Amino acid sequence: MKYKRTELADNIGYSSVIDEKFKTSFLTVRFITVLDRNTAAANALGISSLSTSSKSYETIAKLNEKLSALYGASLSTFTKKRGDVQVLGMSSSWINSRFAIDGEDLDGEMLEIIRGCLFEPNASDGQFEADMFRITKKDLLDRIDAELNNKRGYAVSRASETAFIGEPAENACCGSKESAEAVSAAEAFSAYKKLLETAHIEIFYVSSADNDLIPERFRSSFAGIDRAAEKVEFESLSPVKAEIAETQDEFDVNQCKMVMNFKSDCQDKYALRLVSTILGETPVSKLFVNVREKLSLCYYCACRLISSKGTLMIDSGVEKNNIGRAKDEIQAQLDEICHGNITDDELRSAFLTFDNSLSQVGDTPSSYEGYYFERFCSGNIISPAEQLEDYLSVTKERIVEAAKTLKPDSIYLMLSKGEVE
Repeated sequence: MKYKRTELADNIGYSSVIDEKFKTSFLTVRFITVLDRNTAAANALGISSLSTSSKSYETIAKLNEKLSALYGASLSTFTKKRGDVQVLGMSSSWINSRFAIDGEDLDGEMLEIIRGCLFEPNASDGQFEADMFRITKKDLLDRIDAELNNKRGYAVSRASETAFIGEPAENACCGSKESAEAVSAAEAFSAYKKLLETAHIEIFYVSSADNDLIPERFRSSFAGIDRAAEKVEFESLSPVKAEIAETQDEFDVNQCKMVMNFKSDCQDKYALRLVSTILGETPVSKLFVNVREKLSLCYYCACRLISSKGTLMIDSGVEKNNIGRAKDEIQAQLDEICHGNITDDELRSAFLTFDNSLSQVGDTPSSYEGYYFERFCSGNIISPAEQLEDYLSVTKERIVEAAKTLKPDSIYLMLSKGEVE
């Protein structure tokens, strides 16, 4: 495997991951900008509109027909949140040209399709084509509705609003349903144009061999755009609140949700990640074994570390009458780590978790792409094997010190209607 990153222009990076075992190529173009409630929905709709059609393929049917003719190639867009930034992009996958039955230049054809979608979208008079935009907008609204109906995910989203109030990270990656409904085809097109001009752009290509045509095509395409990229911060620790904030909602739910947020200014990210893993990321973690299994206080109880914000989120599904006890026991399990009560089996299990996840990097082209994008954001580009060694070098003492830096910040409760206190 060979990884290389170069700068095509100011704030436009091109990374290639070459592994000769692959029979497909994978290309992703990411637009990275500050997450803002006023632009999130328009940005999402602007980028999403690029994968439905282009000047050359004016309908979804025509574009999909062409992709099918290229041995089932794929093209899609995405919108995600990473701390304070909104990450939007286009991904595509196709088989390598050497496997084409009739010797077609699949790399060249796919690159032309991608270039057309990105730089020659299906738009005129300063707005996306009406019918295609209507479909794109409905898809986004359906996604937002689906997130609302997923009560666990919605609770985590609301907990983020409480934890990061006043910070970009408080906002949803695609904006609110109301803001998305209000975006017009012209506003979405304007947002797309602004992203081309101001976003930080990272392009990733994963395949079995280098293709110099790809960076050259992107370099020439962006050369015609007057860019003034805005600065984005990939890492921005969130300050802990002076007093613990608590937010409550009521819904027609049988199972209440509780999300507890802890914040840290710890710079030892490997140790802090191990705290999260030992506490609540595996079936042998302290929260699962004690809070869920032994004490039966939760239907589920798990944690996740938002490393870019220095925030540990612990979410659980609980009965109303168990909320107080569950809250106390969750804190007690974190205190156990702070007191150094970590068994050898817990530590070994955490190390195996990272061994397992990092050993899977490279199984697919997208796993390489996702891993190295995260490494770029962290500012520490190392191989999966090197990262595993970094995890394995973490001592119990470092884990304890990292755990001690976690301070309670906020709590979100989703209660059944009629039970809000």
